[in-house]
Amino acid sequence: MDIFEAIKKRKSIRGYKHKEVEEDKIKKIMDFARLAPSASNRQEWRFIVVKDKDKRKALSKAAKNQSFVEEAPVVIACCAETDNHVMACGQLCYPIDVAIAIDHIALCAVSLGLGTCWVGAFYEDEAKMILSVPEEIRIVELIALGYPEDGTVSLKERLPLEDIVFKEDWGKAYYK
Repeated sequence: MDIFEAIKKRKSIRGYKHKEVEEDKIKKIMDFARLAPSASNRQEWRFIVVKDKDKRKALSKAAKNQSFVEEAPVVIACCAETDNHVMACGQLCYPIDVAIAIDHIALCAVSLGLGTCWVGAFYEDEAKMILSVPEEIRIVELIALGYPEDGTVSLKERLPLEDIVFKEDWGKAYYK
């Protein structure tokens, strides 16, 4: 599957088959996350791969009782070991850099026949306790990973290009 097809097929999966994800696929996904770019090559991301049923159940509760978090055979806690570096544009590096790595995870997963769902609705302090994460480390997102229950792919509804791409100045449509 090429990158264009993976982008088109990627969607948030909230229903997973009761099927273990093979270790070689997990390793491949994590290796491609490692290859993501980062500001000043800081590589602040760190990942905790969670397969233990009890920990997934506890993370599900910490994620506002979202049952698919427990149902997914793998949950990846996407963390940052950061010094809170701010780029010249005023943005913190680590949330952006971790997000880029997560997108690598999501697209790699699709190419391997797996599905993912980004989970931002969770209580970080509870997730840190469950996973023994030190206070200075941030958990940016959780990502559920597994074989999708529903194999169908529907195209996502998105805004038209003329509404989101501007030419030279804000509001001047690039595409008409």
